[in-house]
Amino acid sequence: MTIINIALIIVIIAVSASAIWVYINKKKNAVVEEIEVDDKTFTLEKMRDFVKRRLDEITKVNLYDIGLSEEELKRRKNKKYELKKALKGCTYGDVNDKKYVKELIYELLAKEYGVDESNISKAIPFDIPSLLTSQDKFDILIYMYKKEFGYEALAEIIKKYNLDTLKYIQGETKPCYVITEEEINNIYEKEAIVLSFKDKLNIVVQRIYQHYKGYSSIDEIRDMNIDGVSGGVSGLPESFLSQVAQTDGDYLEQITEYKVPRACDSIWIMFRGKSIRLAFLSFGTEAELKRVCQNIYKYNNPGQLSDTNGYKINEMKDGSRVVVVRPSMSETWAFFVRKFDVKRATLEQIVTLPGYEQTIDLLKYLVKGARIISLTGEQGCGKTTMLMAMIENIYETMNLRITETAFELHLRKIYPTRNILSMRETETVSGQDCLDVQKKTDGSVNIIRRGCNRSGCILDDTISTSSIKIHIIYSPC
Repeated sequence: MTIINIALIIVIIAVSASAIWVYINKKKNAVVEEIEVDDKTFTLEKMRDFVKRRLDEITKVNLYDIGLSEEELKRRKNKKYELKKALKGCTYGDVNDKKYVKELIYELLAKEYGVDESNISKAIPFDIPSLLTSQDKFDILIYMYKKEFGYEALAEIIKKYNLDTLKYIQGETKPCYVITEEEINNIYEKEAIVLSFKDKLNIVVQRIYQHYKGYSSIDEIRDMNIDGVSGGVSGLPESFLSQVAQTDGDYLEQITEYKVPRACDSIWIMFRGKSIRLAFLSFGTEAELKRVCQNIYKYNNPGQLSDTNGYKINEMKDGSRVVVVRPSMSETWAFFVRKFDVKRATLEQIVTLPGYEQTIDLLKYLVKGARIISLTGEQGCGKTTMLMAMIENIYETMNLRITETAFELHLRKIYPTRNILSMRETETVSGQDCLDVQKKTDGSVNIIRRGCNRSGCILDDTISTSSIKIHIIYSPC
């Protein structure tokens, strides 16, 4: 071997060692990639792409390849596991996981991406109110009210400005419950909000989060203490627009010119029994509505929503009931989230009309007297909430057995020391099977929450060992 060959080998070894050393130190010290600044650097889209890439790097990095000490390796592994868990949990409606992910996004933008007071307005024009969209203004209002009222923020805005009243809007001949863009603009002007840099960045973080791991425009609304929220239930279906585009271009131009709502522009809330359309909010595209529908029902892995199985009924992490439907079973992608305010489920909170004392006493005596009770009414009228309130008056010595289509009562959360067992229908276990099992479980009170079929109401009268039977019927019969 010549001296030249030996020298080349030494040079190659030295270069390789230097490269490995640089790589290890780069990983170990988490050197941030240099951000090339241009006119689009601080737009929401660019920042969202950066956040996705960085979180993906954090969760997929191989910690064993970067030469960490044992203590540092353990710390990094715990942090990586916690982030993975939070990224998964926040899609199920877990507000704590959502808070954790948003705090991490805040740090990434402030410390690594270089967002500051001088460039944050490129994402949302906070300093020029005339350039703010109705969604921008609504996000700012919700954020400021949430700082003071928590999850009562939306309810406070609606009550303060009487947004839940019937009104006429252009193009409609009958009054309806709707919150318009003009109303949001007027409220924003009246509030005269002054934002700090921290406030602005938190609002930007929320906007990035809701299009990354959240539920798009309804992300904050879903967390509020309201009766429910739904989407994709009004407006022109995408299939109809595609058909019109192929057959009648002039009609399509007319629809576009007059801004006829599409299915992806459909966002409704249920507030105190009133179904209110949020005309100022939109998912933007059919793909975004589809993404929300595909993610919002995934808690506890209920199975795949497919063209063959076109609907799913499930619950979310906070106990909300969620129903999702998709084409071809339905004409558009749509979802329905129904929330149950357990804290307010008392007869005194529910029954408030004149003569309520006698009504409350009658309900209490019916329950304590072990009468067979049926609660009927239209959807969203408060049957489940009323049932929660009535159960408080059942003697604690009685064992409760519940059959439901989906877990909604969650009575063991309200009464953790009582003997309560709930069952629900599954793809392989029918409601009748649940009832047959209930007969063998030493129950004193049977609560059957069922629906109606074409032939009439389903009221199972086979339970003869019960002291009380309570039937819940979902549709007026």
